[in-house]
Amino acid sequence: MAEHKDIDAADWVDQDLLTREESRDRLDDEIEFERNKLNKLESDSGSADSITMARRRLVAMQNLRDSL
Repeated sequence: MAEHKDIDAADWVDQDLLTREESRDRLDDEIEFERNKLNKLESDSGSADSITMARRRLVAMQNLRDSL
């Protein structure tokens, strides 16, 4: 049987996990990007499918942001 080597959890837990605040900040940036993308699609008469997908993505990110 192979030996199981445990990693030092304190080393990776603090570095690899996002806090809720960090998650909100990152989502805020992505929401702003998606809003700008949607505005551009709408002003440039983008395809209906592209606009629909951008709206869905934006709503999903906003809902997730509100849940944090």
